Amino acid sequence: MELILCGGGSGEQNTLANQKLNEIIDHTRPILYVPLAMDENNHPYDSCYEWIQGELANVDIPSIEMVRNFEELASKDLQQYSALFIGGGNTYKFLARLKQSGAFHHIRDYMNHNGVIIGGSAGAVIFGYDIDVISCMDTNDVHLTDTKGFNSISGISIFPHYTNRKSKLTDEENEQRFNQFTNSIIKFSQTVGEVIALPEEDFIYVHGDHIEVIGTRPYYTFKNGIVEKIEIEDKVIK
Repeated sequence: MELILCGGGSGEQNTLANQKLNEIIDHTRPILYVPLAMDENNHPYDSCYEWIQGELANVDIPSIEMVRNFEELASKDLQQYSALFIGGGNTYKFLARLKQSGAFHHIRDYMNHNGVIIGGSAGAVIFGYDIDVISCMDTNDVHLTDTKGFNSISGISIFPHYTNRKSKLTDEENEQRFNQFTNSIIKFSQTVGEVIALPEEDFIYVHGDHIEVIGTRPYYTFKNGIVEKIEIEDKVIK
């Protein structure tokens, strides 16, 4: 199992993540793109496919295939792919449908048979311990109660987009957004467990029992309500 769990960036922000992906995949097999966390009414999957082609333009693969529904994902022979690319969207909706369709166990089986996965935002959060860490960002309109993810990083949950500013917001609005995120994650760490909060430029790389953070900006850990800023050179290795 090798996982590249990104903080939710795109384009140049994912340069290092895509380089890592290019290092570890079988270049003779295609990548399977999973855009299903997105609401297709707002983000048509055809436009998502155009985006992923540009996003992975520098990754050496013969082609990119895409699934359009959870039933298709659950029935795919995932072993024919060099990697799964799981995109962002609403984490609650995505995890609920993964579990309802059986695709959750299908992906876990792929992981247990040396699968490679790259995920961003919601596509990264689901591989942590509990997705409820994202409650301050995503709405749980599907009323999901089983919020446990794949738990692929030793009981730690993942929070993306941390410390990144939205250009459409004022400085004051960005500050309020950051404080809201921080307070919510602190509370989560006190009641549920440890969190790694990633900026969009960083990613967690998991290879078996090896876990590290790679990127260009500091990330943060939350444990028992205590926040620690970690410079990227220090990494996280377990």
